[in-house]
Amino acid sequence: MESTDIHITIDKTFEQLGRVRENHQYFFKPREVGTVISVSEGVVRVSGLPSTGFEELLKFPGNLFGIAFNIDENEIGVILLGENFLLNAGDEVERTGRIMDIPVGNSLIGRVINPLGEPKDDKGTLTSNQRLPIERSAPSIMDRSPVIVPLQTGLKVIDALIPIGRGQRELILGDRQTGKTAIAIDTILNQKGKDVLCVYCAIGQRASSLAKVIANLKEKGALEYTLMVVTEGNDASGLQYIAPYAATSIAEYFMEQGRDVLIVYDDLTNHARAYRELSLLLRRPPGREAFPGDIFYIHSKLLERATHLSDEMGGGSLTALPIIETEAQNISAYIPTNLISITDGQLYLSPKLFELGILPAIDIGKSVSRVGGKAQLPAYRAVTGDLKLAYAQFEELETFARFGTRLDENTRKIIEHGKRIRNCLIQPELQPMSVPEQIVVLMALTNGLFDTIPINKIQEAEKALYQISYDLSSEILEQLASNDELSKANQKTILKLASNVLAPFQNKPQPTANNT
Repeated sequence: MESTDIHITIDKTFEQLGRVRENHQYFFKPREVGTVISVSEGVVRVSGLPSTGFEELLKFPGNLFGIAFNIDENEIGVILLGENFLLNAGDEVERTGRIMDIPVGNSLIGRVINPLGEPKDDKGTLTSNQRLPIERSAPSIMDRSPVIVPLQTGLKVIDALIPIGRGQRELILGDRQTGKTAIAIDTILNQKGKDVLCVYCAIGQRASSLAKVIANLKEKGALEYTLMVVTEGNDASGLQYIAPYAATSIAEYFMEQGRDVLIVYDDLTNHARAYRELSLLLRRPPGREAFPGDIFYIHSKLLERATHLSDEMGGGSLTALPIIETEAQNISAYIPTNLISITDGQLYLSPKLFELGILPAIDIGKSVSRVGGKAQLPAYRAVTGDLKLAYAQFEELETFARFGTRLDENTRKIIEHGKRIRNCLIQPELQPMSVPEQIVVLMALTNGLFDTIPINKIQEAEKALYQISYDLSSEILEQLASNDELSKANQKTILKLASNVLAPFQNKPQPTANNT
């Protein structure tokens, strides 16, 4: 046997004994080992390991890892990051000396991974040499800049009335099956060609729903600038808990490179439930709706990481769209009110509007953007100034009109105008609109060009109006995309083109009969 073979054999033997070879000298490497006391669904209790730190990664047999969450005097409560089928009381557990981290880098773009950084698609192993902790401090106030650039969603109702800026946190909430995920996916699709990287974080989603999202993104070519961090409903609660933090660390890596990033959390209801389950199993005291008292903290420390960095820090931005599910339209429940107070506005989806086919089913009266109006393109401000007020007046008067009340001419005009606003804000799923397309429609709507068109012809007339956006001059297109207001002359040009297109759809006044 050659001497190198002997060295290799000796090295392996000594490493198994916990010794390390350095310069042909062997010394003992200390290992801190504990014992599993009990195993529950998603959590274990461990004795020993007196030097373990909070949220330190612990290693169990079978290459299973867990996070030290409860550091008590005599035991440690550990959240498992995997299934506990093969884990038993008495098993050995070892410290790793590090906290949970995730691979980051350009190689992740277009990939589907789990919160441990393991690929869930068929594109092979990940090749990333850089890793970041999943728990990171939010940027300080001095490192942030105001939100001044719009994030176009491609949805008329949002971009016109409830705008979102890059670096903002806008909550999407509503009952189940009201189109919350559809809004997020449309927003991702609309970032194509806008140099915005998208991160979609699925938390405890059904496999069928997840497959549908992936298929839609792939079909529309959005996976080229999107990466996905996914957990399914049958995954361990620990994985569901760390998923949004892992996804945010990946997004922060690109933000710190000076890029604009959009992250979608779908949804934080499942995240809160997973955390509640783990906390109760770890015997933390329950509070309101059985959630532990620090549920507000875990969501606030997550969403505080979304911001617009100053130029000195690279000028990147991270825009967050957290999704939350309400029950029976109760937006005053514990988790929804927590997130409403953390975020910079909310988009509320109404089941009633959804049932009426008014999609996206956004209730304009209960939705608000506390930041995006400052980042909205000036072209929108010129055409949507009175739109929200006109729609609010219509909703008030529509209630009285249902009782068969006799209405004066002015009230009737407000109601008819409001009906056309509502119809024009309807938009099919997976069909985001460009800024010129939206401006043309909104300008015609604000100036009453749709008021003489029958309701059943609104959608057809709107489609005909889209063609104008392709015929606009380069000067008008530049003004629409810039921070300059649309000039009066250009507004008149657009209105003239719109009038000509809509003329065939308008009701022509009937000729009066000749009584002579």
